Amino acid sequence: MAEVAYVNASRVFPGSPPVRAVDQLELNVADGEFLVLVGPSGSGKSTALRMLAGLEDVDEGAIEIGGKDVTNVPPKGRDIAMVFQSYALYPHMTVAENMGFALKLRGVPKQQIKDKVAEAAKMLDLTKYLDRKPKALSGGQRQRVAMGRAIVREPSVFLMDEPLSNLDAKLRVETRANIAALQKRLDTTTIYVTHDQVEAMTMGHRVAVLKDGLLQQCDTPRELYERPANAFVAGFMGSPAMNLKTVPLTAEGAQLDGLVVPLPRTVLDSVAAEGLTEVTFGVRPEALHLAGADEDGMELTVELVEELGADAYVYGSVRIGDASERFIVRVDSRTPPAFGQKVKVAVRDNSEIHLFHPESGKRLSA
Repeated sequence: MAEVAYVNASRVFPGSPPVRAVDQLELNVADGEFLVLVGPSGSGKSTALRMLAGLEDVDEGAIEIGGKDVTNVPPKGRDIAMVFQSYALYPHMTVAENMGFALKLRGVPKQQIKDKVAEAAKMLDLTKYLDRKPKALSGGQRQRVAMGRAIVREPSVFLMDEPLSNLDAKLRVETRANIAALQKRLDTTTIYVTHDQVEAMTMGHRVAVLKDGLLQQCDTPRELYERPANAFVAGFMGSPAMNLKTVPLTAEGAQLDGLVVPLPRTVLDSVAAEGLTEVTFGVRPEALHLAGADEDGMELTVELVEELGADAYVYGSVRIGDASERFIVRVDSRTPPAFGQKVKVAVRDNSEIHLFHPESGKRLSA
């Protein structure tokens, strides 16, 4: 069994004041699970991974692998294998030698190394490249060699630190699908770090969102998208991002330009009890639509139309109070509005609205 647990684990870098790169992280990863750590630059995701690998100290709390406390165990004693962003291949060795090097250091018999390397190469479609040096490979092939080197070790846990960030867009899509399929086949506990929320949403069984060293939410990709715990998660997960605006409240609901969006009475009562006169209103681009002539809606001035083939996204400004706010709307790609055009925009269904506390960012809607 290879469950992984962060038990109130912290990494504190000295300074004035000290920097809590990872702050009281409480996170459990089940045996065979593919967990993605995601967050913006400086959120602590790579530091958390390095703590698990034994490459960073754990200043508070503990880390467990397979139910065993490994907080003070050196990296080589943790039964983990790490795949780095930089591939970290030996340039003077062939693909086969790179993949089998860790086994050679362990004193594994040559034939056994050869068999394990051949098996991993077949799995990764690298068989015909085994005699080549890394310089004769493409970026995607080098990354597969780095993964093969991890696979032949048969570790309890795979750790992957932004392994696709050096690849071009098309290769990233292809390789992330390969990694997800490979993890399912091997059924090895995997923790994967990325700053790319699209990677996180498409690869992980669960996704843990970090900000400033603090865990914001950990759940399935679908749950993160549909029920974000706070405004940060709502704005970070999804591409394009959710429209998040702080808007005034009326007795009926949220006031957006010429549109009053009715809100649940429980929400209106709770914010009134706190003395709040405004709320952070969230709605995803696909939950908005271009309103008909007889519908109420916000007047949006089109500033950019992004045509992506199957979809088109309209970026425009709406007056809310005294400010001009940017909204993004997904529209029919066959008949998008033109630059400078004024259109009316409305919410498709009030059930797709997300409401957050304007100060703490905590979710208000049920």
